[in-house]
Amino acid sequence: MKKIVAGILAHVDAGKTTLAEAVLYRTGKLRKIGRVDHGDTALDTHILERERGITIFASRAVFTTGKTEVTLLDTPGHVDFSSETERTLSVLDYAILVISGLDGVQPHTRTLWKLLKAYNIPVFVFVTKMDFARKTEEEIIGNLNSELDGDFVSFSSKESIDEGLALCSEQLMEKYLNGEEIDDSEIAEAVRGRQIFPCFFGSGLKLDGIDEFTDALDRYTLEPDYPDVFGARVFKISHDPQGVRLTHMKITGGTLKVRDTVAGEKISGIRIYSGAKFVTADCAEAGEICAITGLSKTHNGQGLGFEASGNEPILEPVMNYRVVLPKGCDAQTMLPKLRELEEEDPQLHITWNSQLQEIHVGLMGEIQAEILKSIVDERFGVKVDIDSGRVMYKETITDTVEGVGHYEPLRHYAEVHLIMEPLPRGSGLKFASDCSEDNLDKNWQRLILMHLSEKQHLGVLTGSPITDMKITLAAGRAHIKHTEGGDFRQATYRAVRQGLMQAKSKLLEPWYSFRLEVPSEQIGRAINDIRMKSGEFDAPEEMGGISVLRGKAPVTSLNGYASEVASYTSGRGRLYCENAGYAECHDAEKIIDELKYNPEADLENTPDSVFCAHGGGFGVKWNKVSEYMHLESCLKKEKPYTPPVNRRNLHIDDKELEAIMEREFGKPKYELYRPTVKKNENENTDIELTERKSYVLVDGYNVIFAWEELKSLAETDLGAARERLMEIMCNYSAYTKNNVVLVFDAYKVPGNMGERFDFHNIHVVYTKERELGDVYIEKLISEIGKNDRVRVVTSDNLIQLSAVRFGVLRTSAAEFEREVDSVNAKIGRLLEDFREKNPKTKLDEVMKNK
Repeated sequence: MKKIVAGILAHVDAGKTTLAEAVLYRTGKLRKIGRVDHGDTALDTHILERERGITIFASRAVFTTGKTEVTLLDTPGHVDFSSETERTLSVLDYAILVISGLDGVQPHTRTLWKLLKAYNIPVFVFVTKMDFARKTEEEIIGNLNSELDGDFVSFSSKESIDEGLALCSEQLMEKYLNGEEIDDSEIAEAVRGRQIFPCFFGSGLKLDGIDEFTDALDRYTLEPDYPDVFGARVFKISHDPQGVRLTHMKITGGTLKVRDTVAGEKISGIRIYSGAKFVTADCAEAGEICAITGLSKTHNGQGLGFEASGNEPILEPVMNYRVVLPKGCDAQTMLPKLRELEEEDPQLHITWNSQLQEIHVGLMGEIQAEILKSIVDERFGVKVDIDSGRVMYKETITDTVEGVGHYEPLRHYAEVHLIMEPLPRGSGLKFASDCSEDNLDKNWQRLILMHLSEKQHLGVLTGSPITDMKITLAAGRAHIKHTEGGDFRQATYRAVRQGLMQAKSKLLEPWYSFRLEVPSEQIGRAINDIRMKSGEFDAPEEMGGISVLRGKAPVTSLNGYASEVASYTSGRGRLYCENAGYAECHDAEKIIDELKYNPEADLENTPDSVFCAHGGGFGVKWNKVSEYMHLESCLKKEKPYTPPVNRRNLHIDDKELEAIMEREFGKPKYELYRPTVKKNENENTDIELTERKSYVLVDGYNVIFAWEELKSLAETDLGAARERLMEIMCNYSAYTKNNVVLVFDAYKVPGNMGERFDFHNIHVVYTKERELGDVYIEKLISEIGKNDRVRVVTSDNLIQLSAVRFGVLRTSAAEFEREVDSVNAKIGRLLEDFREKNPKTKLDEVMKNK
């Protein structure tokens, strides 16, 4: 038997649930047809649905028509619950769009049509309430074709069907002109390809046209081709009355059996629901909708097996509300319970505002707010209140920046570099990786991308969620022993915020697309109103004494305007609004000033990083991170053009060097340049001074962990790494004639009294207990920097700053490594030359001659 999944959608009060009851009744699924006003429909099973007479939660029923088994998904019609409807679309093979013959196309009908187009779902149209309709079938078809972009064809007669089909393709046109019969399979292909949209007319309450419609579902639908391998798509998470977690999914390939392992968890049960009732099954086959028990980590939109996860939802809440808890109710206790509801409806966007100590929730409107209060009371026994909402703003950036996050308290390590680029409006957030696996293992990269997508990242203007940007992992570093998963979470979050602090941010607000109908004599008032509300619009259209104005305007400006229109037009004017996404905020400065958000005070979303020195972590402000980060910048910045330099004639003596240093760092405490003679003022003669010695002070452990050769050696034997560095320094000192002082930090060695000794031709120092290496180097600089040339080798920024303060030169560990490599190369060439000339001379004699 052919199996299809069909969803039924409509504007609120269009007669959707009544039509669903009629279909189930006529196909033998129900013995008695229910009514919305009686509160006894088969699909509206929740007490809130029956009390209010609206569909709130998507529900399902299975019926058979001809040789087709149809799983019917009933979706909410009210705009406040449209996110529930959108989640259902991802598993539909066909959609049934219900239009009221009395009201025609409504604003939410247009929204639903855009969603169906975006998800590329074939559509059958049923125009109900034809017993109350004021228009003929031909007029309704004309209205559908003008209001919605599609080829709507009446299936009331064979003639209208053939004429409509002939216009949808050249092949069918040729068959129609030749008088050939167009068979059902060709019609079904045209429907599946969205070339035509069959329209049926009748009344759900009076059961008119129901049989013809269900027959068409059998004749003009095609079953999808499902692969043999397992695949499924999750579209809903819920809990049954006993609190059991249910994962609702459509099987899109293979079969699923009880005790199978999915996403690392074992399935404990399979349920097939019809209304509030269900039957258990041992397996579910491709094409079936089922509810699974035993899965605790699934989420809406998740793909299982070969299925990829779905895209971000198109519809989003535009209002943000504060949840007011009753006296004695702890917010931290209530927050996890509300997270459970957010798991069922991700668009709730439950957030904890640490600055205000408040719980906030994103909602579509006031009806959803009332329903949320009732659900919280019913499920958790807590009577919460929800205050008047405010518009939900968003933030984006206008330039490309690099965000860096470093997290390195003791025994932890992670560094992340992210490139953040702006995207067109409506793009949402896109995440990618451009980092080589040679530099960062693939598992770490996946973890970083997961951390990027798992959190709602906040902007720095108002603390609103960010959107419309691409965030690319450009580089990262982990430690072979000390890196844990949580380290990359911290580094990733900090990198995003650090990038946002650097970027030029822009505040966005939700806008409505509107259609304003007013009497022609009042179009001037309407145009002036829209201009005053910062809106934009097209030229007015005239329709029999009524002027129609179409355009866009901020949601904040149009709130409450519908009642104002009804007032000044004496009930003759109407305003229709639908969500048009986000655009630049029309009064951004005012909003930013009102909210007074301080991004640096938001400790849960800090832009600062944590680095480690001498056995402890220390914080580094976001604007200083680039000075401490361990990886080079990944953002290619355009450098200003500088003319080529003739290096043959380039020479900088000590006086010029001292002038450069003074210009860059201020006047040094001691002179860099000291003349070899000075004038004796009393006797008017020159006094020759002693020759200045050259010292190189080396921070031993800093160099060991900066040079790859020594670093890898230190991981197995730190003592061997120290000895190897000593040998390297001996060769360097012998060749350059520099006095080398190699300092090792023994700060944490209990009872250590310190040690100073000569190793061949260099001086080696082990600091005593509780004496930091940088403190010793700073003290040594102050003693010998007055009269001698001193250079400090370290990548420790604290020591480098000390060197600047005392007026001595400083060199990073990486620069010094290149210098040592150059010296070693020169020594090698000397050895080769000497061996060629003196093949019998021993190495000791070579070094003596040198």
